[in-house]
Amino acid sequence: MGKEIPFSEKKLEEIKSEYPTPFHLYDEKAIKENAKRFLNAFSWNEGFKEYFAVKATPNPFILKILKDMGFGADCSSLTELILAEEVGITGEEIMFTSNNTPAEEYEKARDLGAIINLDDISHIPFLAEHGGIPELISFRYNPGNQRAGGFIMGNPAEVKYGLTKKQIFEGLKEVRDRGVKRFGLHTFIASNQLDPQYFIDTAEMMFELAVEVKERLDINLEFVNIGGGIGVPYKPEQEAVDLEVVGQGIKSKYDEIVKENNLDPLAIYMECGRMITGPYGYLVSEVIHKKDIYKKHVGLDGSMNDLMRPGMYDAYHHITVLGKENEPKTETYDVTGSLCESIDRFAVDRDLPKIDIGDTIVIHDTGAHGHAMGFNYNGKLRGGELLLRENGEVMQIRRPETVEDYFRTLDFNKLKDFE
Repeated sequence: MGKEIPFSEKKLEEIKSEYPTPFHLYDEKAIKENAKRFLNAFSWNEGFKEYFAVKATPNPFILKILKDMGFGADCSSLTELILAEEVGITGEEIMFTSNNTPAEEYEKARDLGAIINLDDISHIPFLAEHGGIPELISFRYNPGNQRAGGFIMGNPAEVKYGLTKKQIFEGLKEVRDRGVKRFGLHTFIASNQLDPQYFIDTAEMMFELAVEVKERLDINLEFVNIGGGIGVPYKPEQEAVDLEVVGQGIKSKYDEIVKENNLDPLAIYMECGRMITGPYGYLVSEVIHKKDIYKKHVGLDGSMNDLMRPGMYDAYHHITVLGKENEPKTETYDVTGSLCESIDRFAVDRDLPKIDIGDTIVIHDTGAHGHAMGFNYNGKLRGGELLLRENGEVMQIRRPETVEDYFRTLDFNKLKDFE
């Protein structure tokens, strides 16, 4: 069982002749088709809005593609706010969800007119002091160990995010007393989830909370943001989340809870990142060494600094050996980078065709949390990002890092006078 790639061996060799490996390559056509399918699944909700999680793929060209399809931006830092601003995403097209937030970030979000989603009740006076409280405020809800729809939502009580239920009501009352006129609620309590029922249960939990807010505080929420977390089928045998099942399941709960309690219209927001771009990105690298000791190792010109997930989380990413897709998997390899870290590996004990030095390796599903999680340990430089356009052309949307980039924040001239 394998995974397909959207380019031929000849096409990729042409790309490699112009752009050195390693690089991440994104498929524009597939991203657009997936984004359209996502929006269609929730088109029944007039106010539905998807705020793309910028942290997943923080590249302005990707953001511009999604902006043109009607996506907003889910931002969590100053630089992400600036990225959104640079591609023309401003105002309430931005959902700013941060935690342990510095004052300058709240001020920037306020200046842009973003929807500010507060992570703690103590942030209310902090926001008032730094930038002021806007007329629309949202709060991030952490349900703790609560069950929702009979489905246990992990253990949110162990994480740092959000307000308790008691604090939600206290926070809403306080901001109303401070002059806030418009209100929303948000939650995000799982990641990379492949069970469609999770998202239906999450929506049900938030709809019921909206009813309780109306009953206890006489506040009509403008929206509930049920977060993201839709997973990617990284393994070939896994199935993608059926978006239509999720959309219709949430609609059923909306009709049952929101409409029956006269809270319609209530906009539904989401902030998916991983599932929008993740399956449509590929890390392309070349084999530069082979080593046969206690195990067989294949060494790539890319390293963990280009894709952190396998080493950090023991996450699976499928691997294609270009031109050998139909050859038998007769060898077992560890596929590694060159960092001075034992966890610098893309695969462990992976059955693959016989690999030769110079072979091209394509690592799948790196379109989110791939290049974005890169780093410079060992002085390694991150590769570039390329976009495979709908017309078949390829453009570089982020150049590879250079030695000059790495040393830019240092001043070697100061060494002359350093004793």
